[in-house]
Amino acid sequence: MNKVVLVGRLTGNPEVRYSQGDSATAVARYTVAVDRRFKSKREGEPTADFIRCVVFGSSAEFAEKYFTKGMRVAISGRIQTGSYTNNEGARVYTTEVIVEEQEFAQSRDERTPGMGSLGQPSPAPSNDPGDGFMNIPDGDGIDELPFN
Repeated sequence: MNKVVLVGRLTGNPEVRYSQGDSATAVARYTVAVDRRFKSKREGEPTADFIRCVVFGSSAEFAEKYFTKGMRVAISGRIQTGSYTNNEGARVYTTEVIVEEQEFAQSRDERTPGMGSLGQPSPAPSNDPGDGFMNIPDGDGIDELPFN
């Protein structure tokens, strides 16, 4: 069985390209920094592995739209290895995760201060205790929510 599950932080914004042909498919690439359980012996600081990930189709477009550098994400997929010959004639071996599922792995409070989910400014705090829910006015980006 070839199955991998990772939780880590994005090292940069996903890079998206589209395949050529009649039915162009989005292909997103990003790197996830995954902390190791043990600290390095020399420095006494946590170390991380940097795992390259590839995701296709609508999931790639989702990653481009909602994933940003530093965000904690959880992904699952499979490991794929490959190789190619570079311009200098040397054989280069690759290992990456082909993402099958991806999701946010942080709460709204852990995201950028002053910003709500989906990168929208957070509403100003209210002194009204109310019922704990806020009203979303019509035409306020509601069509862009990923779970419509």
